[in-house]
Amino acid sequence: MENMIEVVIDSIRVSLMSQQRIVILREENEERYLPIWIGVYEAEAITIALQEVEVSRPLTHDLIKNVFNQLNTRVVRVEVLSLKDDTFYGNIVAETNGQTINIDARPSDALAIAVRTHVPIFVSQSVMNAASIIPEDDLQDQEAELEGKFPDPETENRLSIFEDFIEGLEIDDMDSDEEDDNGGKPKPAG
Repeated sequence: MENMIEVVIDSIRVSLMSQQRIVILREENEERYLPIWIGVYEAEAITIALQEVEVSRPLTHDLIKNVFNQLNTRVVRVEVLSLKDDTFYGNIVAETNGQTINIDARPSDALAIAVRTHVPIFVSQSVMNAASIIPEDDLQDQEAELEGKFPDPETENRLSIFEDFIEGLEIDDMDSDEEDDNGGKPKPAG
């Protein structure tokens, strides 16, 4: 388990652009975050477990937890191991009969199992380095981006010509001209 960083689920967010869900993992005792896009159903499964909502029948991830229990298999931890072509790869580490087994899983499913079994979540150092964000740095980057988006004084001077033109329009006079041409009646639409 070399080069692994322990994280916790910070939040689950909804993208305003697509209504897709994002789980935000936060490094333990740090302000470094890892956003992972997940499906709606997986987000719901994680949220239900985090909020300890009781359901009348086991959901898929509850069923998997029950299978582990019936087979005397203990989930030890879940991991986000790699990131390839914008896809995260996860792993569920379990122990059965004194043997450690690794089960390939999507990170969203692994996280849904982790919150049900109350096990730690780890992310590889390489994934954190490649895809994590630190809010302070991001705010500074956003400020730098915004600086270039506002017009400079020279551009504002050129635009003031249009402001002068618009202010000089006498729209009230145009309405009275229409009435005069039609004997005091507005022009018919047409």
